[in-house]
Amino acid sequence: MLELGCGAAQWSIALHRLGARVTELDSSARQLDHARRLMTAAGADFPLVQAAAEATGLPGASFDVVFCDHGAMSFADPHRTVPEVARLLRPGGLLAFSMFTPIVDIAWPPGDDHPGDRLVRDYWDLHALEEPGEPVTFQLPYGAWIHLFRESGLLVENLLELRPPADATSSYCDESEREWGRRWPMEHIWRVRRV
Repeated sequence: MLELGCGAAQWSIALHRLGARVTELDSSARQLDHARRLMTAAGADFPLVQAAAEATGLPGASFDVVFCDHGAMSFADPHRTVPEVARLLRPGGLLAFSMFTPIVDIAWPPGDDHPGDRLVRDYWDLHALEEPGEPVTFQLPYGAWIHLFRESGLLVENLLELRPPADATSSYCDESEREWGRRWPMEHIWRVRRV
């Protein structure tokens, strides 16, 4: 398994404990330092790679699963990242990733702390989303994602739109975001497979 944009590697440490053979990739040396500390504390040992998700330098057809949780698929250009992931996957391999939906991105006014209940951004122009003082994030319209997957030799198996239960709590989102996510999909998980 390859975690693309691993941050502090919490997911891979958990998967490693279950017996998965994982490799971690992040472009940030600082994040990989955090990952090393957490790995040491957990008694885990697996490769950490500092590289961009768009050009990993890893050998082709070398992973059964590539995944990320709001990782590289949110912070790297999908027009370069998706073909790179397709190159890294073995035939039948799975790409699974979570991120914000295009809906939340077109309803989140630039500079605001929370999404609103009105569309404020042009859906058709989604790609690089830039705000002063914030890292660039990436998003595509749904049809553009599907076209890019197919163009890269990946077949969509599922798109899971996540809806929090009414009594959900979060250490990341506040009550207004939970309520927003109860009305419209805020996050989703793509499952696509290499054909």
